Amino acid sequence: MPTAPDDLPLADKDSEVARLVAAEDTRQRETIRLIASENYASRAVLEATGSSLTNKYAEGYPRKRYYEGMEVIDPLEELAIERAKQLFGAEHANVQPYSGSPANLATLLALCEPGDTILGLSLPAGGHLTHGWKVSATGIYYKAVQYGVRRDDHRIDLDQVRDLAREHRPKLIWCGHSAYPRTLDFAAFAAIAREVGAYLAADIAHIAGLVAGGVHPDPVPHCDVVTSTTHKTLRGPRGGLILCRKEHARAIDRAVFPGLQGGPHNHVTAAKAVAFGEALRPSFRAYAQAVVDNARALGKALAERGYDLVTGGTDNHLLLVDLTSTGISGRTAAKALDACAIEANGNAIPFDPRKPFDPSGLRLGLAALTSRGLGTGEMTRVAQLIDRVIRHAAERDGGVEPAFRDTVRAEVRELLAPFPAPGLGTP
Repeated sequence: MPTAPDDLPLADKDSEVARLVAAEDTRQRETIRLIASENYASRAVLEATGSSLTNKYAEGYPRKRYYEGMEVIDPLEELAIERAKQLFGAEHANVQPYSGSPANLATLLALCEPGDTILGLSLPAGGHLTHGWKVSATGIYYKAVQYGVRRDDHRIDLDQVRDLAREHRPKLIWCGHSAYPRTLDFAAFAAIAREVGAYLAADIAHIAGLVAGGVHPDPVPHCDVVTSTTHKTLRGPRGGLILCRKEHARAIDRAVFPGLQGGPHNHVTAAKAVAFGEALRPSFRAYAQAVVDNARALGKALAERGYDLVTGGTDNHLLLVDLTSTGISGRTAAKALDACAIEANGNAIPFDPRKPFDPSGLRLGLAALTSRGLGTGEMTRVAQLIDRVIRHAAERDGGVEPAFRDTVRAEVRELLAPFPAPGLGTP
């Protein structure tokens, strides 16, 4: 009786899983993907992620491991670290976080004590769960105070940030977002943090690629810690990253391991190194600029069709569309669009009267379409398709007729055909 695993390919070993993976490949090829948290990783990133490195356990840090057999893993992680530091101009980098939320938890574990006050952008205003929202561990184990945006223009209210900081004297201030379409003034946040003696942490999960590409202000000179994912605009694998000043390096490293995690995912570390290397190339700067150009072009085309954009437009990769005037919710619109091979997500808007699970807004991101090579010239067509589906759904209480669905899906395939999906090859 054989005891070793066989070396059959996936299609032969598990046809059901193989079928589902192939179906997802097809879906990604034939869908206008506008989820702001998503992108297409390169073939090289995907190959590294699916490599034999997944077989190796490597608890600890390079040259200080708890296991043997590290002659490949150590230089690999060191390469990822050096590339991350070079890419962002950081004094220290930890590439082990499994994703963005663990990176944020590690930051709090390193710099704060349970019960300390933290200050972050509220979730309904475009913040993130891990910036102190009440249902997150960051809002349960820390005294979280939330700042917001102004009612008149939906921009972050730095006067409110300063007033709250003076009143509550937080140990740490978060700046960052998951649904805020404007640039962040890191220097202004740093001035407030200095005034009240707080640490400043920037969560750039959504904008890391734009920062690396030079089209968004850089938080590193202003912040004690910068956290990020590696899979959004940075176009890498699913994973996290922490950058910090040298004075915080030991605390950050100890918070990641052994504070929160065990052994790092070495296959993902390799893929991060690949992605950082790709982002160091001049072509990535052109990509980052194209993402912003496409977001602005799509926003302009939607506004011309009567859609209300939160803050009136965008400076980054995402748009937040207020659908109140259409008569349907963001979730209803997202489901109708998904049926027609246009992928987006319903999202709360500032001061949203609707519940979070059925919000008024629709969030659109341009990182993935830009990776396929679509440019500003295609954004008018994308806006037309979005508009047609939303109007169709609004006239039918959110429903989509099968014939209409099939027509739009065919038009989507036609639009995308000249722009191959990176990393997926040909069907």
